[in-house]
Amino acid sequence: MKNKSKLASALLAIFLGDFGAHKFYLGRPGMGILYLLFFWTGIPAVIGIIEGILYLLQSEETFQEKHGRR
Repeated sequence: MKNKSKLASALLAIFLGDFGAHKFYLGRPGMGILYLLFFWTGIPAVIGIIEGILYLLQSEETFQEKHGRR
């Protein structure tokens, strides 16, 4: 199975996080739909930026352990 890219996940979270693009990319469509339902509030955008920064700060091993394909 292919591992997910930490950089791609972070960029999706930062720039398209209000639509949940990073959640869909990471294989969590339920969370992605939740982000889509609430994008108009601006809350998912703020959370997406925070998640994107956290993705960038994690080590590659930790990121793959949490978000890589199992």
